Amino acid sequence: MSTEIDTAELGEKIVKVLKSIYDPEIPVDIYELGLIYDVFVNEDYEVKILMTLTTPNCPVAETLPLEVEEKVKSLDMVKDAEVEITFDPPWSQDLMSEEAKLELGML
Repeated sequence: MSTEIDTAELGEKIVKVLKSIYDPEIPVDIYELGLIYDVFVNEDYEVKILMTLTTPNCPVAETLPLEVEEKVKSLDMVKDAEVEITFDPPWSQDLMSEEAKLELGML
């Protein structure tokens, strides 16, 4: 019996959760905005998410990372989740997906 976890499947579930979280100032989810830099899953089903905010003094700087952690932790397969905020590289509109740019009328 294989003990290897299906990280691709879990990754998709995590992305789905991330796409349900919106930046309060921009009507686009944080994933499409490009705020998620990386998602790591280890063999113990512990998730680490490296993300940024649109600005260092973003009004949701306190609450958004907690919301991300809680929603990811709510997935059955996830044992623990931790969000690390980074401003390196700083977020820019270049990181937004085509979908987000389209949504905001930037294309």
